[in-house]
Amino acid sequence: MRDQWRPVGVLAGVLFAVNVVARLVARFAFDEDPVAADRVSLAMFLVIGAILAAVTFNWAQRSAVARWGGDLAAAVGVAMLLTVLVGPLLVGNDPFAGNAGTFFAQIGLYLLATGAGILTGYLIATALGVDHRSQQLKRYAEVKSAKPRRPVRR
Repeated sequence: MRDQWRPVGVLAGVLFAVNVVARLVARFAFDEDPVAADRVSLAMFLVIGAILAAVTFNWAQRSAVARWGGDLAAAVGVAMLLTVLVGPLLVGNDPFAGNAGTFFAQIGLYLLATGAGILTGYLIATALGVDHRSQQLKRYAEVKSAKPRRPVRR
């Protein structure tokens, strides 16, 4: 059981670490420039999407979607909660400093970036034919074509 949740925890930690680095860079390097801080946030979302695309591509090769889909959703959920609730506290802000629209906009942007990353990784794996299902279908076709037809006796 411990080995099952380790990749989930590591992935959630990596996604949260990317957010922390982006928040620290925006806070200390671009504290006075909101446009540059927005660019740092955009870069953070792109990095998170790229990480999830790579992880999804890798996990899609190893096992079926039913196996890794829940793990990926759990990692994204934990990372999102840490990002939205704990991340602002690390740089001295209140998670609920803005209005409710700002809070839910953060959640929406995070889900959009992670969803795009996951979808990109899975679609690339499927398009290249290296996902688990494509490999199963390929093995099935090879087995069926390798057997000679048996004549029917009457």
